[in-house]
Amino acid sequence: MFKPSTAPILITGGAQRVGFHCAQRFAELGQPVIISYRQHHENLDKLTDLGVKCIQADFSSPERILNFIQELTNTASSLRAIVHNASSWLTEENTEMPPEQLMSIMTQVHMMAPYLINLHCKSLLEKAKEATTDIIHITDCVVAKGSYSHIAYTASKAGLDNMTRSFAKQYAPDIKVNAIAPALLMFHPDDPADYKQKSLSKSLLGIEPGPEVLYEALCFLLGNRYMTGHTLALDGGRALK
Repeated sequence: MFKPSTAPILITGGAQRVGFHCAQRFAELGQPVIISYRQHHENLDKLTDLGVKCIQADFSSPERILNFIQELTNTASSLRAIVHNASSWLTEENTEMPPEQLMSIMTQVHMMAPYLINLHCKSLLEKAKEATTDIIHITDCVVAKGSYSHIAYTASKAGLDNMTRSFAKQYAPDIKVNAIAPALLMFHPDDPADYKQKSLSKSLLGIEPGPEVLYEALCFLLGNRYMTGHTLALDGGRALK
């Protein structure tokens, strides 16, 4: 069972949707939280009121990622966990940027940022007064099957999933490294009804579970002392359809 620590949990991309929900839930539990955010969002005021430290970050280049890491190390003397939630949902169909630029952005956000943060923040995880600390990569269930319209996104998330095993090997036994591969957890308010129905029909359970299931999965991984190098599927049974 996960128990709050005095060392903060870092959640990248924590200002909106699932990231915001998890940051809020941990903070309400009494767990110190640090988030990164790309653009200002009204949720930042809510998180600040809960004591969450919010750091603006742009993960579009190695230099900007390193700038975030420097600010993080100036802010925190230790970390209980790092949750790599920051993500970009650009696709080949919904952007006018050249494909090489799209792939570069996907790679920077989903692979380079976690890679550099994991390397540079290892010492912060080691300084936490815990038996083990954690790195958790939020990937995507689509990694297992590929995608018709999200090729760059899926490839970069697959790279993040692969890094889970490599970092687990390198950082054991003091730091556990796992991944969570969710399917769609929550719709946008303006999503059309036909899209919602099509999405729900892809899983065996056929529900919109909401962000709480990801928070529960995080708590499971944080509280389990004997699991590392694995990807936890959170897809409602999509893989079986």
